[in-house]
Formats: sequence, structure tokens, C-alpha cells
Amino acid sequence: MLSLNASALAATQTHHPDDSSHSSSVRLLRSLARSRRTDLSHRALLLFSSLHASPSPPPPHLSLPAALSAAAFLAALPEGRQFHAFAAKLGLTPAHTVVANSLLHLYSSCGLPAAALALFRRIPNRSLVSWNTAVDALAGNGDHLAALDLFREMQRDTDLSPDAYTVQSILGACAGAGALSLGVYAHAMLLRELGGDGDGAAVSRDMLINNSLVDLYGKCGALELARQVFDRMPVRDLASWNVMILTLANHGRVSESVELFDRMTQVEKVVPNAITFVAVLSACNHGGLVEEGRRYFAMMATEYRIRPRIEHYGCMVDLLARAGFIEEALDIVVGMNCRPDAIIWRSLLDACCKKNVRLDLSEAMAKLALDVPDDAVSGVYVLLSRVYASAQRWNDVGMVRRLMMEEGVKKEPGFSSIEMDGLVHQFVAGDTSHPQSEAIYEKLDEIQLRLTSAGYKPDLSEAPLVASVDYAKGASLRLHSERLAISFGLLNATPGAPIRILKNLRVCKDCHTISKLISKLYGVDIIVRDRIRFHHFKDGSCSCKDYW
Repeated sequence: MLSLNASALAATQTHHPDDSSHSSSVRLLRSLARSRRTDLSHRALLLFSSLHASPSPPPPHLSLPAALSAAAFLAALPEGRQFHAFAAKLGLTPAHTVVANSLLHLYSSCGLPAAALALFRRIPNRSLVSWNTAVDALAGNGDHLAALDLFREMQRDTDLSPDAYTVQSILGACAGAGALSLGVYAHAMLLRELGGDGDGAAVSRDMLINNSLVDLYGKCGALELARQVFDRMPVRDLASWNVMILTLANHGRVSESVELFDRMTQVEKVVPNAITFVAVLSACNHGGLVEEGRRYFAMMATEYRIRPRIEHYGCMVDLLARAGFIEEALDIVVGMNCRPDAIIWRSLLDACCKKNVRLDLSEAMAKLALDVPDDAVSGVYVLLSRVYASAQRWNDVGMVRRLMMEEGVKKEPGFSSIEMDGLVHQFVAGDTSHPQSEAIYEKLDEIQLRLTSAGYKPDLSEAPLVASVDYAKGASLRLHSERLAISFGLLNATPGAPIRILKNLRVCKDCHTISKLISKLYGVDIIVRDRIRFHHFKDGSCSCKDYW
């Protein structure tokens, strides 16, 4: 950690500025901070401390923003906190907007959006940069709904007009939240902001913006809009190809994704990187294309000299294991150049469960998954309980349940969200907090009657562990969050418009079945983005072809 009063640190610099050299010292400091290089950013921090340990330091309101920028680039939180204390002692924060904005950026870069927002609320004279930085802090750290709420507050409570930076952050937040109509609104703002003569030419030429738009529309389930933006780009960089290949893969357009990879490498002669191969291997995984996956995995190392990362291994292990090649998947794990993570072991355990593999092998997979430090251990316990249930080992199912209780392990709570008229509505299982809750449950009863009449019977294997009787299990399935979201969508969506739902967990088998049935019975397209991929339900079938 740096010390602003350390004479030893001052001694590391031979330059001791006087008043006439303040401007040159600050220029040097800013130049080092803007370099985006680790070594030069460290030098910027040392120079700042040296300058302020000298007899004639530069004005801190000029030097602090540059030092904070360097600390933000390095994610150097201890030094950043020290600079914050220094600024507070001098009365520069939160009163001095430029310094306060630099501190917002620091806390955002260090993964502390709550600290950034708390400081933002204390800034007396917030500039557009203040709002942009706070919105980006929330969006960049995954709190997409809060970012959208803050953006609405800015529009409602200030006279500030959003600029391209604002909209860039909002595009990311809309993509994360699956908020399509807000994303379309943000796109329109971009066209107004950068459209020049109104034809949107400046936007169409901006690769970064176009890549963000492809990602936005892809993550919001509007695949055709994503492809339209991509196809109209006059120039594409590697990121453009990567995001489109992955978008197609995630939407189940596997052959199109693979064809786009081949076009990129063979026709356009664009050299792929590690991210490209994650995208094309994901396509193979989603489509169960084992031979193609093997070919691309080999191509990555032999033709392009790309060393496989944990993400590539994860794709291959999951692809092979789900296709029944569990021994080959294990061989890949043994030959990995890095330590397997919990996701890989869970993929193997899931495959063991579905393929009714030997119980001792499943137990070994579970032990290996639990031995890896990971927050999401609940998924391992749930999979292991299903293995025991499939083997009719009910005492062991109860043992897993007791272990979860004793160790305080709770299943990750599921939620589903749906955007309607620019507002995101979020539901959890059994939710009764929504203003339309009574109507939602009445619609749910109607849906249940129509499903039963169509011959639907619940798959009780997908019910929670705690439900021990069949009727209780059936009731718990009926209250899954995506069913509430679908019910809400049927009540409120414009006739003919698809119902778009975002879910934080994988869609369970039973909810997958009823979503197909609802799409047929109600003549509605349902698009669900779960943790793994998209499911497009239409006319009683799903884009994943029941392989997920």
C-alpha cells in the first residue's frame, strides 16, 4: 500500500517540482494514468505519492483524478481508499464533482457498486459524467435492474440529456435484464444522438455500438434483429463475429452458428481467438454435434495454436458426457492443463444421472465437485439426490437432505422476469407480492385445467426435495417462477406478440413440457432465456429439440 506521507517513497523520485512545474508534473501523471499499462499505472501511483510528499505539491484536485484513474485500472482498492481519505481530509469529496466522479469509477472497477452508489448519492452537483459512471457501476457489476432504475431517475429528475456513454451502459443493462423494449428505446436514443442528418449513418459505422446492439438483441430473444444489425455492419471486427456466432448458438441455430464460423475463417479469412472457439464449441454442445466438436477442439490447438482454457474443456466435457461418451469426457478431464472446476464435475454428475451410470461413479463425481471451492454447491446435492432417487435409494435421498440442512446449504432461489411496457416484473416460486397476483393465479388455474384436459401429467422428479407426497410435489411444480411469468404474460401481452422470459436457473423438465403445451394451446410464442441457453416454444415444440 502506498503512503502519502512516506519520505522513503519521495526518495524514489529524483524530481521535486516547484510551483512552476506543477502543470508538467500533472501532465506526466495523467499521461501515465491514461497509458492503460500495468507498469505505467504503478508509476503513476508512485509519482502521485512522491509529488504530494514534496515541499511544493500540485493542487490535489488536479492530480487526484489521474491517480484514481490509475488505481481503478489496477483495481488497487487499498490505495484507492487511501486517496479517498486524502480527498475527504481536504474537503474534495463529495463536494468536488470531478474528484467524486473519479472515486465512483474506482469503486466500480473494484467491484463495489454499493460503495459507488452511496458516494453518488452524496454528490451535491451531479454532472452527466456522475450519472453515467453510477449507471455503469451498477450495470457493469451485474445489477442490471438497479442500473435501469437509476437511468429512469436521471430522466425523471434532471434536465440532463443522455449521451452515447449513457446509452452504451443502458444497452448492457438491457441485455443483462432481457429488457427488449427499453433496449429498442436506447437504440432509438443512439440514432438521435449520433445520427447526424437523421439517417443513422454514424451509428451504423460504429463497430463497438453495433456489437453491443447484436449482443442486446440476442440476449433479449430478438434473434432476427440481432442478425439484421450484424448483416448491415459495413465493417466487422473479431468481436462482431464472436458475438453473432455465440448468439446463434445460444438460440439453438446450431447449423447457422457453425456455418458462420466457417464463413469467418474460410471466406473472410478472419483469424479466430479463444473466445471464437468457446462460441463454436457452445454451438456443438447445444446441438449435440460430437464429431464437429471434436474437430473444432483439435483445430484450435493444431491450426491456430490456441491453448485450451477451462471454458473450452467445459464445453467438450459437457458435449461428450451428455452424448453418453462419459469415459472420453473423463479422459479429457485427466489431460487438462488446468484444474477442473466445479462446473465440469457437475456436468459429469448430471450426465451420470441422466444416463443411469454406475452409482459409485456418480458418487465419485459428486465428491470431486464438492471438493472444489465453489459457492453453488447446492446444485451438486440436488443432482446427487436425483441419482439416489433414480436408484430407489430413498434413505440416501434423505441423507442428502439432512446434509444440506446441517451444513446450511440452501438451493439457489429461482426467479423469472418478464418485461412489459418498459417495466421488468420479477417473480419467485409461489410469489404473491405482485399487484396482479390474484389475476395471475386465476389465469394459472385456467392454464392448469387446459393442460390437464390435454393429457398433461406432472413429472414429479423435478419437484423440490422437501416435497414428499405426490400432490405436494405437483403443487410445488405448479408454482415455479416461470409459470407465474407465463401467466402474467398471457394476461398482459399484446395479442400475437411473443412472451419473453428471463430465468436465472435452468428450465426444469416439467416446465419445459408445459411451456411447449401452452404455446400450442394458447397459440403464443414463448421465448425463455435460462442460465444455459434460449428456448423458443412454438406450436408445441421447442427450438432445443428437447436436448438441453
